[in-house]
Amino acid sequence: MLGFLASAGIEEYAMQAADFKPTKLSLDSLTADGVKVQVEGDFTMDASKVHKQSVRNLGRFGTWIASEVETGSSEVDVYMPEYDNILVGRALIPGIKVSIRNGHTTHISFFADLKPGPFDQLRNVANDWIDGRLGQIRLKGKAQVPLKSGLLHLGKQTIEESLVFKGHDLPTLPRYNITKLNLREAYDGHKGMGADASIVVTNDFPFRLDVPPVSVDVLVDGCTQSDHITVGTAESQKLEIKPNTDLEVNVTGKVEKLPESLTQVCPDSAKSPLDAFIGDYMQGQDATLYIKCCKFPDPSTPKWAGDLLKDITVKVPFAGRDMGNLIKNFTMANVHFSLPDPFADEGSPDASPKISAVVKVNIGLPHEMNFPLDVSRVRADSDIYYQGKILGKLDLKKWQHANSTRIDAQEKGESTLLVESDIENAPIDIVDNDLFSEVVQALIFGRRPVMMDIKAKVGVKVDTPLGELAVKDIPAEGVVPVKPIGSHKGSNDVSKFAPKIGNLSIIDTSPTSLILQAHANITNPTNYSATVPYFNINVLVNETVVGQAMVKDVDVHPGNNTDIVVTVVWDPFTYGGKAGKTIGSEFLSQYISGYNVSFTFQAHNKTIPSQPGLGEVLSHFPITIPAPSLSGPKDPDDPDGPDDPDDGDDRDDSGRKRSHFIRSATMHIISSTALFTLASPFHSTTMYITALNATAYHDGHPAGVINYDIPFAVPPGLSESPRLPVDWSLSSIGYDAIRKALGGTLKLKAFANVGVQVGEWTERIWYQGGSIGAHVRL
Repeated sequence: MLGFLASAGIEEYAMQAADFKPTKLSLDSLTADGVKVQVEGDFTMDASKVHKQSVRNLGRFGTWIASEVETGSSEVDVYMPEYDNILVGRALIPGIKVSIRNGHTTHISFFADLKPGPFDQLRNVANDWIDGRLGQIRLKGKAQVPLKSGLLHLGKQTIEESLVFKGHDLPTLPRYNITKLNLREAYDGHKGMGADASIVVTNDFPFRLDVPPVSVDVLVDGCTQSDHITVGTAESQKLEIKPNTDLEVNVTGKVEKLPESLTQVCPDSAKSPLDAFIGDYMQGQDATLYIKCCKFPDPSTPKWAGDLLKDITVKVPFAGRDMGNLIKNFTMANVHFSLPDPFADEGSPDASPKISAVVKVNIGLPHEMNFPLDVSRVRADSDIYYQGKILGKLDLKKWQHANSTRIDAQEKGESTLLVESDIENAPIDIVDNDLFSEVVQALIFGRRPVMMDIKAKVGVKVDTPLGELAVKDIPAEGVVPVKPIGSHKGSNDVSKFAPKIGNLSIIDTSPTSLILQAHANITNPTNYSATVPYFNINVLVNETVVGQAMVKDVDVHPGNNTDIVVTVVWDPFTYGGKAGKTIGSEFLSQYISGYNVSFTFQAHNKTIPSQPGLGEVLSHFPITIPAPSLSGPKDPDDPDGPDDPDDGDDRDDSGRKRSHFIRSATMHIISSTALFTLASPFHSTTMYITALNATAYHDGHPAGVINYDIPFAVPPGLSESPRLPVDWSLSSIGYDAIRKALGGTLKLKAFANVGVQVGEWTERIWYQGGSIGAHVRL
């Protein structure tokens, strides 16, 4: 039996049958070169765990005889073979007496002194474990243990054992949850910011440990993952860790000054490390903090503790917060639109319409933010959505001045920050013209606000207790209601835009065209103003293009806008071909004759040359207005002029009084001639009658015919024609009425085919005049 106890057989039996279950592991005290720990547990010999029956039977018999075994004090060294056999640590264990009979349990309680191995080597292992580079850990323990059983000394036994931990057996960093976070100004008038956090750490380990107060550095990623930037420090008070009990840790942090490397833009990037960190956090993604160990403020803490943990860095995910609902309200006032530079290159910034406005944004502040904020500048790169589709982009790349006011929370609500900014000439890039057409239609004809979704990456310059910070690419979303133009009852038609045109003059001509200038008065029913550097629009009659109208350098403000200079090119042949020329001639004939005629303004893809898409959208909203009435000067000596109240039968289709080109006539019976008083519609242009074939009627009966082909001038204002030869219809009722009116006046109507010339432009039109006051003389 004694031979067996001293043989390798007992070693095999002991290693397989011995079972130790720790019930308590606690830190008793710190020593000058390590720690004193108390170990408690239950030791049992379980023969059923021995594989070989012969070893099991002999072991049970031998340990029944020996009954107890006592060890002397010993040193246990633990190595890591995969790391060049570095010494992990050494444990000084006192003598222990245990029962070695099968099935007997001995409760053990002892104190051991633990000393760590070389610090530099241990830190390398710790960093590999923290960074997840360890697939497994193999520990090799070695000790020489003096043994005796009763009075029998068995000498020193050399014990070596290797343990492998891998997969879920590897210890991991404990789980944690940040239950409270408060960001504030530094205490006691110090510069910088402070933070208070409460963290609950899950403790699944069966040990008890008192941790002295500890201070750590807090770092974030720099421009590269290997580059970490220190931003502040954090401290915890003394912690009492209890076995298998979750731990609540209260941490106080402070940031005195941000290093320049944190706010400087990284090479080959538009972001600084601070931008990247805050961007991840505010998009709901986990940002990353690094905790660099460790300093112990308590001077009684042994120096070796700091040396051992020095420079060990733990990567800590910092759970982000989705800031998608950060914007509580978004309004725009004093809105001013500027149309693009008409001759800018398509796609360039100058080719986009621009907006200036006072923007007011109410931003919800997370409850953690309890320090003063003052926003001094803002910029944004925004996408504008309508009904879930992207409409365009609002580019605010340049910093815009801003100011902010904090509005404290009421009861359980959250505080907000009201930011106001004057944005100037921010380009708007429309990316979906069909969708933009729907928006314009909703604004013109709708009654309810048009809801625009804004998704932006916002940059802000903020004055904080740390100084001015520039933070870029903060995600922000909001809904902007845009009031429709036709929001008032009875105002949902485009007639509110219709201009009134007057002061018509001809400034140039060509063989096929007249270039006219007019002054327009227009009412802007919106609250928006606009700057129009150039705007070109088609003029249509009966859906046929007969010319174009242009305005330049016009500022339109809400309400009445007067004396807007409009240039009109009248050229039916060039724009509409032969059909256009025929339609143009018919329009002018009806217009000269005082008929109720109208024309249509319609945008086209060259309305704004640098923005063909915008012109195409606006082309869906033509505006039809009545032609301005011919309003030549009034002859005060003509009682039978067009304003005579007796002329009740001479009105157009709408009941409006017709204005006559021929104001009066004098018929000379003996000389068979007629003299006409003419009222030119132009204020500064002389036109010419190149040919005239006219018939005068009384009560529908012809009275005479004028056929005259010698040109004569019609200057501005009132003028007289030359005496024109008349071929009387001698046997007609009409001529008889003229003869009977000798010495008096007679109402005549006339129909004529007329050749007209202004400068180089010529045209053949017809003219129908009604209720002309004709004086009859010999």
